[in-house]
Amino acid sequence: MIKLSNVSKWYGNFQVLTDCTAHVHKGDVVVVCGPSGSGKSTLIKTVNGLEPFQKGEILVGGTSVGDKATDLAKLRSRVGMVFQHFELFPHLSIKENLTLAQIKVLGRKEDEAIKKGLAYLDRVGLSAHANKYPAELSGGQQQRVAIARALSMDPVAMLFDEPTSALDPEMIQEVLDVMVSLAKDGMTMMCVTHEMGFARQVANRIIFMDQGHVVENCSRDEFFAGARSERAKGFLSKILNH
Repeated sequence: MIKLSNVSKWYGNFQVLTDCTAHVHKGDVVVVCGPSGSGKSTLIKTVNGLEPFQKGEILVGGTSVGDKATDLAKLRSRVGMVFQHFELFPHLSIKENLTLAQIKVLGRKEDEAIKKGLAYLDRVGLSAHANKYPAELSGGQQQRVAIARALSMDPVAMLFDEPTSALDPEMIQEVLDVMVSLAKDGMTMMCVTHEMGFARQVANRIIFMDQGHVVENCSRDEFFAGARSERAKGFLSKILNH
């Protein structure tokens, strides 16, 4: 489904990703973790072309992300993305936030877009809030709307870039619960997160990054039972004993 092969990226003279390789198969939940500044968010943003890369290859469902002929807008419509900050349009109602991209990008008729958007709003437990505006919702609720918006595009995979890191502690679980439910439904997911409880519960694979390198790429059980690198061991002990 998603295949990264020897991906490298530079910001000017600074190399932020070095020969990163990873595969995400259909139905996988892959958690990307590591210390701050290790390149996690940059890596996940290369998958749908939000961050350009200078070397290597990325394929999403057989489509080459780096190929200049690839229609990135079309690709992004097939790969849902949920950011750290919710990126909702503040001047639009929740219902309008859910339907705008469906109409503009996918060309859906308004009534069809509303029906689908409201179905996913119900899926994340917020159907009573369709006519409210983002500022009237809590951070956790806004992030759940952002997930519903991404799902309403019928994505083949979902990317999550630290979706709970901007939330107050009491709101984190409500977002993780939605992500767990998606994973159980078989959604292909690539998640940058520090939430190791979530990783332990639903991840198939763990990618551990440090200084722009993929240091470990293994099954969840292998990672938690005995991370091989000293950097990963230190990271795990700090996170799990926090």
